[in-house]
Parts: sequence; structure tokens; C-alpha cells
Amino acid sequence: MSNSTAAAILTTPDLDEALRVVRGLLGVADLDCAEVDFEAEIQSRQGLAEVSRVLPGLNWWAREESDPRSAKAGDDPAECLPVRVHDWCHALQLAEPFVRALGPRDAAAVRWDLNGWPAVPEAGLEDISQKYAYLTLSVNSRDLYQCELAPDHTVYVHVRGEHDLDRVHWLAAQVGGRFEGRTELAPL
Repeated sequence: MSNSTAAAILTTPDLDEALRVVRGLLGVADLDCAEVDFEAEIQSRQGLAEVSRVLPGLNWWAREESDPRSAKAGDDPAECLPVRVHDWCHALQLAEPFVRALGPRDAAAVRWDLNGWPAVPEAGLEDISQKYAYLTLSVNSRDLYQCELAPDHTVYVHVRGEHDLDRVHWLAAQVGGRFEGRTELAPL
């Protein structure tokens, strides 16, 4: 197991702006064999219905650890709200529909597992393999794990560690963002 450093390059109340930045970063990344993972806390029946349309067979369980109800047990998630979602290894094209399906009180982290970040010789940056090449959009939350709920959305780029912040600055500049100085350790 290894860790990456997730660096915030944009926090905005405008979901369209956050998605524009994500699309720009995906245009820079090596997407060969890339996939997307979803983590969320769904609060409402409407949000649950919309997310379930995007991800049929949704992998969920009751939010309270003492509550054993889950998708695996065959329970009805609408009877268990709020529910936690951990649904991994999906095609990239499901990311934006998933984000748009979320309700205004549903917090989520969408993580793109990339094949790599490119080398940028003029900036002195070597390529980074998939081990440290991730991109996360936190929706209605200011952190990677939906602990700090907020009315805005944060885009994070993941790199090897604090010593690789030049790459963060370079990636942010490619999409009109800037490194906000906030980082989180991201166990992978």
C-alpha cells in the first residue's frame, strides 16, 4: 500500500466549473486503462433514484456502522437512508452522469485512477506512473472523505508527495486553476 498527496487546485460553488477543470486535467493525463471510483453519502430518495439509474446494482450500505443493511444483504436502500456508496472500477464516461445525479445535500468523491501524468521536460518534471496519478472531485465537500460538508466542490490532483508540488502548480496552470496550499494524504 502506498500514499499519494492530494493537492486542491480549485474550490468553487459552480459544479460546471469544477467539471470543466476535471475535463481539462483528463486531457493532460494518460488515460490508457483509466477507471473511475465513486464514494458518496446519499441523503434523499430522489438522489438515490438518480444515482441508481447511473449505476444499476449500486454497492451501498447503511450509514450507521451498527446497521447491517446493505446491497449485499439484498435490502432496499430507500428504506435505509442515508446510505454510503463505495462503487469502484467503472468506465470514465460514468463520472459526469454520476456527479450530475447527486442531490444538493449528497456528498461524494469521484476519483479517476489514471495511467499517469506526463513528463514535462521544460518544467523539469518526469512522467509519473499510475501508482501516483489520480484526480479527485469532491462534491458538496471540502475534503476527500466527505467529512467537511460544504456548498462547494474541490478538484484535487494527486502526486507522489510534498516534494512533487511543482507538478501540482504545472497541472493547475494547464486548466486555469492554482494550487490553494491545501493537501491531504490519500492512502491508496
